Amino acid sequence: MTTRQTFPALRFSATLLGALAGVLCLVGPQASQAASPGPGNAAHGAVIFAAADCLGCHTDTKAKGQLLAGGVGMTTDFGTFYPPNITPDKVHGIGSWTEAQFHRALRDGKGKDGEYLYPAFSYPAFTGMTDQDISDLWAYLKTVPPSAQPSKPHDLKFPFSFRPVLLGWQILFLHKGPLEPVAGKSAEWNRGRYLAEAVAHCGECHSPRNALGGIDDKHAYAGNPDGGDGQRAPNISSHPKGIGKMSEADLAELLNTGATPEGDYVGGGMALVVDGTAKLSAADRKAIAVYIKSVPAQESTQAKKPAPKKG
Repeated sequence: MTTRQTFPALRFSATLLGALAGVLCLVGPQASQAASPGPGNAAHGAVIFAAADCLGCHTDTKAKGQLLAGGVGMTTDFGTFYPPNITPDKVHGIGSWTEAQFHRALRDGKGKDGEYLYPAFSYPAFTGMTDQDISDLWAYLKTVPPSAQPSKPHDLKFPFSFRPVLLGWQILFLHKGPLEPVAGKSAEWNRGRYLAEAVAHCGECHSPRNALGGIDDKHAYAGNPDGGDGQRAPNISSHPKGIGKMSEADLAELLNTGATPEGDYVGGGMALVVDGTAKLSAADRKAIAVYIKSVPAQESTQAKKPAPKKG
């Protein structure tokens, strides 16, 4: 359930790393709330799984790898991150996890043993999910065939391999859920916001990042030069250079079939996203369209800078 990005969430400099380390000295460990979700519904969990595009990161589809046995490495300036095996295998997957531990991973960004997780795993978005949806997702994951394929360890440069520094990042940028409805907005708008922000985590790819790697909320959905698959994620705000000319119906259709108003089809990582959103109900896709179309117009972010010439 990681976002297909070149890990912008840790694109901070070594100088700024010191600032985060300073936070550790001022703030003690945060207590995690105990999870008490109801019985999980695996069928509904399969829909959440699809909409969250868990398959896209945790499965090596190009090599026809086993479902959720681990994804392709994401190469970054800080090293390579490998999406882990999340099948029910008790040794190499998450079969020995408890539901409470799984809940904590999505809500608090902490692993089985309480270690801080890298935000390449989109828990800053998934934290907004409801307890029931997390429980349903857990129920679905238990139905996946287990795989004995070991997860590859991240290959990170120092000091980014020092996990405790992530506490500082979480204090600054992790706003723990669940996502609360906005008063004065329609039920449809709030439903669309929940699906777009917490489940499908659209903003994780389509928003620029600040100097510390957190989402630049003032320019949400304006595009990201370092988006999924190493490609620029486009502006999807209501700006004319974004999706301002698309209607709600156009956007809902794109989320169902991948078709654009110009008669083309989305490709790359977005094609995989559409594979997931197509499994949502028509009402849910319309709700996402209603919410996304309400996002204020933002100027597009700069295109990705070319790599410096060698020599």
